[in-house]
Amino acid sequence: MPQLIVRNVEEAIVRKLRLRAAEDGVSMEEEHRRILRESLLGRPGKEGLSFLEFLRTMPDSGDDSVFERPHGEFRDIDI
Repeated sequence: MPQLIVRNVEEAIVRKLRLRAAEDGVSMEEEHRRILRESLLGRPGKEGLSFLEFLRTMPDSGDDSVFERPHGEFRDIDI
């Protein structure tokens, strides 16, 4: 199988790869292979993002207070 050598990788990327590999319980090299495989070939049997993956792509909007509705105020609804 061919080999791929990547040089001049930023330290921040190496740190992030190391952390991600540790979280997945695999070597950095295996994590690198997984990232390349998924980004270039996609996940086998998967179409698009799972619901959880989609939620993780959403920006953090702060606490849930932005979703609160004022109490005691009503609006007219046509049925």
